[in-house]
Amino acid sequence: MTRTWQISDVTEAARARIATARLAAAYGVPPVERARLTASLGAQLRSCLAKGGTWRLTLETGTASRADARAGEEVLHAVVTPSPEAAAAGQPPWRVTVPCPEAVADVGVGAVADDPAELAQALLCADEDTTLVLERLAEQEGLVDFHREELQQTNQGVVALHAELDAAGRAQREAFAAERKARTEAENARRRLTFLADASAVLTASLDHHEIVRRLPELLVPEYAASVDVWLFDQDGDRPGPAHAAAAVVAARTGRPQYAAAHPGGLPGVDDQPPSALAPDRPLLCIPLPTRQAPLGVVTLSPPGERWDPDDAVMLVELTRRASIAIDHAQRYQHNRDIAETLQRALLTELPAPPGLTLAARYLPATHGLNIGGDWYDAFRQPDGGVIAVVGDVTGHGLRAAVMMSQLRTALRAYAVDGGSPGQLLTRLHTFLHHLQPDLFATAVIARFHPDDPTVTWAAAGHPPPVLRTPDGGVRTLDAKPGAMLGIPLRQEIADHTVPMAPGSTLALYTDGLVERRARGIDPGIARLADALGSFGPAELDADLEGSADGILRPMLSDSERDDDVCLLLCHLSGTD
Repeated sequence: MTRTWQISDVTEAARARIATARLAAAYGVPPVERARLTASLGAQLRSCLAKGGTWRLTLETGTASRADARAGEEVLHAVVTPSPEAAAAGQPPWRVTVPCPEAVADVGVGAVADDPAELAQALLCADEDTTLVLERLAEQEGLVDFHREELQQTNQGVVALHAELDAAGRAQREAFAAERKARTEAENARRRLTFLADASAVLTASLDHHEIVRRLPELLVPEYAASVDVWLFDQDGDRPGPAHAAAAVVAARTGRPQYAAAHPGGLPGVDDQPPSALAPDRPLLCIPLPTRQAPLGVVTLSPPGERWDPDDAVMLVELTRRASIAIDHAQRYQHNRDIAETLQRALLTELPAPPGLTLAARYLPATHGLNIGGDWYDAFRQPDGGVIAVVGDVTGHGLRAAVMMSQLRTALRAYAVDGGSPGQLLTRLHTFLHHLQPDLFATAVIARFHPDDPTVTWAAAGHPPPVLRTPDGGVRTLDAKPGAMLGIPLRQEIADHTVPMAPGSTLALYTDGLVERRARGIDPGIARLADALGSFGPAELDADLEGSADGILRPMLSDSERDDDVCLLLCHLSGTD
């Protein structure tokens, strides 16, 4: 369908506009689109009339193929073609397209009356769509006002929600900050406790107080102190020692930690003092080494930074207290060890030198722990000319074991005066020890030599077996069944054993410290002793039994840390000419 109108004045323009509105309504153009179409066309026609000349309006229906409508949809095209004068001046045609949802094959628009009254009526009828649009616009404006109010209320709610979220965010950040602080404090506390436990283990691992004093600065520098000075009172003696800070002297006199600096430290349990004249530019923390009687000394520290954290200061005071306990224990241990070793050596008698029999003995105290005092050896003559050689080991260590060893030694000598075989002597010692010290036990091996007897009689009570080297270089262990330990709550009669012993033979008596190793047991050690004894020639044993004893100890103790006493007694029958 195509319709055309020539427009040269207002009346023709009004008729064309009315016809366009009716045609658009007939083709089912929506009211809003009709209003837009007629409004746009009216504005364009007014512009055309102002320019003058004759203009042509063409309305045409068809199928959409342009980008302003969906492909295949029926549309209404409106084209205003300019007058020849406007076209010559370069005026382009005006075009507009609207969709036609209810397109028809053809429709009659009807003629528009020429009478002004009828034309006005037609215009009013043609503007019904405009009125409808205005009504809808009014409804939409009401809806817009309603939605605007709702939006304002929503905005207020959003603002309030944002305020609540901000408050919640601040509270959460504060909670996170508090949690981080608590976690940091917990980590620092755990770090201090771990350090305190590890450092305590290091300090208590040694029984040498000089070693403890040496290790203390190594533990503290540089994390907890820039420098550490340990002042032990008994080290200076009567000699003039190095100068010490006045705060250290106060700490030694009062037994309380002192902090010397230009400003108070505010450290818990620590007294403040003026800065030290020895170090006026750096703070000093002087902590006494406390004991139950009096301080052992004072530890003086300088901080790793400007000052100490109060919690670090508390940890340092506790570590110093533990170091003091370790030093006190080490000094007491050394004192008791010296006494026990002195007593032990004093009780080891000089060996006799009977004709035809050479004796060589070695005693080495333990080098680790308070393990000295239990091992002993002895050799003496009996009234009938026989010689008793004995090696024993009292259970336990220290002064008590040394004293018990001396009592056993004295009792054995007393019993041997009345005679008796090695088994009888051990049986008497068993009864003596059981009644004297029911909770203390001992092991021993006794060998008896007599110049008129080509044999050796021996007996053992819970002790490692003797090792015999014959003149031809053969070595065997005297593994006859021994008696039980001395002092156990059982009645026992310890048997004697007799073996031939020709001139040139050597009998080795020893304690378990020579042959026993924790990782391997005692049997491999006895085998090694047999090998060492068999490695000597007869001439070596005859010529230098003392050197032979040293030659046995060297390979036997090369793999030992000597955590137990060691006794070795070699009994050698001189060879014949």
